[in-house]
Amino acid sequence: MWISKIKIKNFRNYEEQEINLGKNVNVFYGENAQGKTNIIEAIFLCCMGKSFRAKQDREMIKIDSENAVVDVEFNKLDRDGKIKIQLANKKIVYVNGIKIKKLSELMGNFNVVMFNPDDINILKGGPQNRRKFLDIMISQLKPNYMHNLTLYAKTIEQRNNYLRQIKEEQKSENMLDIWDEELAKYAIIISKYRNDFIEKIKEKIKRIHSEITDNKEEIEIEYLTECREKEKYLELLKQRRKLDIIKGYTTKGIHRDEFIVYINKKQLSIYGSQGQHRTAMLSLKLSEVNIVEDEIGEKPVLLLDDFMSELDQKRRNHFLEKIDDTQVIITCTDKIELENKNILIYNVKDGKVYGGGE
Repeated sequence: MWISKIKIKNFRNYEEQEINLGKNVNVFYGENAQGKTNIIEAIFLCCMGKSFRAKQDREMIKIDSENAVVDVEFNKLDRDGKIKIQLANKKIVYVNGIKIKKLSELMGNFNVVMFNPDDINILKGGPQNRRKFLDIMISQLKPNYMHNLTLYAKTIEQRNNYLRQIKEEQKSENMLDIWDEELAKYAIIISKYRNDFIEKIKEKIKRIHSEITDNKEEIEIEYLTECREKEKYLELLKQRRKLDIIKGYTTKGIHRDEFIVYINKKQLSIYGSQGQHRTAMLSLKLSEVNIVEDEIGEKPVLLLDDFMSELDQKRRNHFLEKIDDTQVIITCTDKIELENKNILIYNVKDGKVYGGGE
């Protein structure tokens, strides 16, 4: 799988730009704040339907412009495709020229795995970062996952609204049974998707991490959820009902899920060094790449946003050994030399891309 062309118009600091990409390594270099990450963001947008950094679509539209357009053309083993996204007052998405109705219809058309310096916060930060990591990856591989996640979010919003009505307007608690049943239905589905994905990570990550650390570290992952069984989760919701009414929101559910990483039996988030966090993150991402390849039969596109500078030479070499026959799109401040790699070099300056030759 590889992206052959990107076209962007009024996107971030770009007025209009067309970029032809090579099948192997594509390096975009330039000083900070010139527009390198915006290219990565445009590709991610066409894969996931949303940005990895913008809270609102409006942020991606060039200042003083009313709309933005991003086109990505890609090639897979069995077909070629095209994604077009228009950003204005509302977002319109086209897949192969056909306007889609649901964002879940976009998922899985082409797959990316992204690496950036902030990824270390997946393991160092709060549980919401780890849930987001799971949501992004599973949505690409299982489009129905995002559909269920959306339904869960809508249901929990409705339940929370009714909790506040009970507290403020003395409405009947019995109506909560309806919301509880709906919430549990989606929670169990989502929990199973997440558990299955974590199990696949476990199969991959032990070997990868052992190789990266020269067999000095053993990595383990534990998935924590209270939504494995529907009846038990329904009972938990009933037990927490009084507290939920007082607080005005649902205190238990898959929106509280978590996974914990252990290195040599010690919890990484508590006892891990900075180097261990980086190595564990690299192992996690490489596991992700392997899982995608297993699921779809070809490698995903790798997006490396200022990531190579985060790795020392040893980790960089381990990483490069794992990405043969993969399209890689790299952003960095200086040109980088990669041995035995077919590389196209682009210079980014003031929202314009120059070059594309070896």
